Amino acid sequence: MSFINKLVSSRWFSPLALLAAWEAGSRLGLIPERTLAAPSAVAGTLFGMLVSGELPGNLAVSFGRVLTGLAIGVTFGVVFALVAGLSRKGEAAVDPLMQIKRTIPTLALTPLFIVWFGIGETPKIALIAFASMFPVYLNLYSGIRGVDLRLLEGARSFGLSRAEQVWHVILPGALPSLLVGLRYSLSIAILVLVVAEQINASAGLGYLINNARDFMRTDVIVVCLIVYAVLGLAADWLVRTVENRALVWRPSLVKA
Repeated sequence: MSFINKLVSSRWFSPLALLAAWEAGSRLGLIPERTLAAPSAVAGTLFGMLVSGELPGNLAVSFGRVLTGLAIGVTFGVVFALVAGLSRKGEAAVDPLMQIKRTIPTLALTPLFIVWFGIGETPKIALIAFASMFPVYLNLYSGIRGVDLRLLEGARSFGLSRAEQVWHVILPGALPSLLVGLRYSLSIAILVLVVAEQINASAGLGYLINNARDFMRTDVIVVCLIVYAVLGLAADWLVRTVENRALVWRPSLVKA
């Protein structure tokens, strides 16, 4: 009884129960295969795609797209945040444009990006970069403006120059906000990747999903969705790991 009680109270109980119900429904014919493949079928398809190299090859293409777009978006977001956060004139020049960008749905720009950049890799990367820019900008800008003025006064009293104040006081103080923005940007980049890879892709997870849709292969679609989810979780774990190491100096309200 104690084992059962522990199992029911575990965080794994509800996902495992859902998988069991899903498998039972598929085997009893309540869930047709063309509607949703059984978990066992999905697991078999995943293994087959891994062994054949089909999944790793297409995953590498998708990973390259999201990494390139994210690098561009984060770089621009950081630069714009520094310009707007450290200068009133910079804020007047940059912030209105970034707020306009915030109100424009990224996916609504897909047709325009296709007209501008064609149907190759450029519009896919551009969409990811455009979407991942604002979370980094907003959080870093807020972090810079939220730095304790007493720290800056102390830095001035020690004779630090403006550049030294930025490097030794402002940027470390804004680092937690930057990492929060980076977590948001990573999750948004994965979401936009799903749509971006629908643009005439010849490789990548989106390409696999399009082909699977045409042939009613729900098992392949579920495999790709699982990979998207794993990518998002892995990206979030990576940033949290960096955060734990880079912010060891920060006091925590939650004790282990």
